Amino acid sequence: MPVFQYKAITKQGERVQGSHYAHDEGEVIAMLRQNLYYPVEIREMEEAKKITEVSFARTINSKDIAIFCRQFYTMLHAGVPIVTCLDVLKLQTENKKLKTLLEDVSSGIQRGVTLSEALRTHRKLIPELLINMIEAGEISGNLDGIMERMANHYEKENKITNKIKGAMVYPIILSVVAVFVIVFLLTFVMPTFIGMFQDSNVPLPLPTRILLTISYTMTHYWYIYLFALMGLSLGVYQMMKSHQVRSFLDQMKFRLPIIKNTLQKIVTSRFTRTLSTLLYSGIPLIQALESTSKVVGNKVVEKGIIAAIEDISKGVSLAAPIKKIGVFPPMLISMIQIGEESGALDEILDKTANFYDDETEIALQKMTTLLEPLMIVVMALIIGFIVMAMILPMFDMLNIV
Repeated sequence: MPVFQYKAITKQGERVQGSHYAHDEGEVIAMLRQNLYYPVEIREMEEAKKITEVSFARTINSKDIAIFCRQFYTMLHAGVPIVTCLDVLKLQTENKKLKTLLEDVSSGIQRGVTLSEALRTHRKLIPELLINMIEAGEISGNLDGIMERMANHYEKENKITNKIKGAMVYPIILSVVAVFVIVFLLTFVMPTFIGMFQDSNVPLPLPTRILLTISYTMTHYWYIYLFALMGLSLGVYQMMKSHQVRSFLDQMKFRLPIIKNTLQKIVTSRFTRTLSTLLYSGIPLIQALESTSKVVGNKVVEKGIIAAIEDISKGVSLAAPIKKIGVFPPMLISMIQIGEESGALDEILDKTANFYDDETEIALQKMTTLLEPLMIVVMALIIGFIVMAMILPMFDMLNIV
C-alpha cells in the first residue's frame, strides 16, 4: 500500500502535515475531512526511501525520548487527541529519525492500530521499556500518567549519561594530547639525533636503540602503523559484538579499584529507577525484572537478574536473589526488604533511585579527581622515558670527548 504525504489546515487555521497509508488520494482526502481538516497538498511518497531512512538509524538518544515523553504528556493531559499530539510533535522535533518515525506511527494509528503497536514496529529506534510502558498505560487508561513517569525517567537517565560523558572528557583529551606529543617526538625530534648518534660511534643504550627503531619505522613505514591501527580497531569492534567478551569486560570493571565504586552506583541507580517505574505502572514483578535486566548496561548484572527471576518464580522473595548477584550495595537489599514487607516496593525503590542518582554524581566527580593526576603521571613517565633515551647517549659522548 502506498504512502501519501499530506498538508492540511485545521478548523482553527493551523497548518498540519503528515503521512497516511492509502490506496489512492481519495482515501487520504476522506480521512482528512473526517478529522475536520482541509486538504492543501497530497503527494505519494517513495515508501522504500522512507523505510531505509528509519531502518539504518540507531536508537534515538535519551534526551530526545525525554522531550518526546514530556511534550506528549503535556498535550495528553490537556485533552489533545493522540493523532494531533503526534502531528504537533513531528512538526517541531529537530531529530530527523524521530520525525520520520512519528509520521509512520501517526499513519498507523489512523489505520486503527494502537500507539504501542505502531511503536513496536520501530523497536530498533525506540527503547523496549518505553513501548511496554505505553502498552501498560493504554490497558490501564492512564497513558498521560505513564508518559509523565517516563519523561522523569529519561530525564534522569539523560542527566546520568551526560555526567558520565563529562567525567570522561578530560581523560580522553589528555590521552589524545599524549599520543600527539609522543608521535611528534618520535617522527620530528628523534630523527634529528639519528645522524649525530651514528657519527659518534658510541654504543647506544637499549632504550635509545628501541626508540630509534620505532622512529625510523614510523617515518619510513608509517602506512604499516596505519593499517595496524585500522586492523586493531576492526578487531576490537568485532570482539565487542561477542557476548563472552562483553561479559568478561563487564566483570573486570567491577574489579578495577577506581571504577568499581562508580559503576556500582550507576548500575544501582538504573536498576532501582527502572524497576520502580515498571512496578508503578502495574507491570508484574517478573516481567518488570526482565525489562530491567536489558537496561542496566552490564552483562554481569543482567545475567544475575535473569537468575533472580528463576528464583522468584519458585516463590523466593526479591531481596535474597538480588543479594546473591553480589554487585548491589547492602542498603538496596535492606530497602527492598522494607518495600516487600510494607507493600510499597515501587515507592521505596523510587526514593532509593533518587538517593543513588546523587551518589552517582558524587562518585563520578571523585573518579575524575583520581584519574586526572594518574593520567598525568603516566603521560610524564612515557615522555620522560623518551627524553631520557635521547639524553643518555649524549652523556656517553661527552665522557668520550
